[in-house]
Amino acid sequence: MSTLEFDSKFNQLSALLHSFAYNLTKNVEDARDLFQETAFRALTNKEKFRAGTNFKAWLFTIMKNIFINNYRKKMKANTIIDSTDNLYYINSGGNLISNQAESNILMDELETIIDSLDEGIMVPFMMHYEGFKYQEIADKLELPLGTVKSRIFFARKELKEIINKRYDRSLELEKEA
Repeated sequence: MSTLEFDSKFNQLSALLHSFAYNLTKNVEDARDLFQETAFRALTNKEKFRAGTNFKAWLFTIMKNIFINNYRKKMKANTIIDSTDNLYYINSGGNLISNQAESNILMDELETIIDSLDEGIMVPFMMHYEGFKYQEIADKLELPLGTVKSRIFFARKELKEIINKRYDRSLELEKEA
């Protein structure tokens, strides 16, 4: 492929490359840097492009690989290496203050999910969660013991399905990001 042909094809795909770079980085400046790095690597390695293959896929692969490599470098840069004799930096973590914010958020989300259950299965489930025995629940709700057990089972099953759906959805969102 001649230099003019290469430049022409690259210029045609530059808008798509800019969009892809922004989609990866979610930041305009980082996207510009990623685009420039991709352009530089593509131009310096244009002899490695094989005629008859997909030029667009080749450029997108270069960009994706640069992004992954940069991400890995950032993660390694955040790793602390303690070279002091007594491992002072690693052992000084006792000064951290912990709070229950994350677990509070999870509990609030769980309570919301539980509240969305049908009342017929939610009430026995909550009573069991609060420590009531199956027989006590059956007596208080005036239901057969088997019915109480099955309603608690169905509540657990439905909760598991809802949580799995939310978890799967959050994984999909992370992949898109």
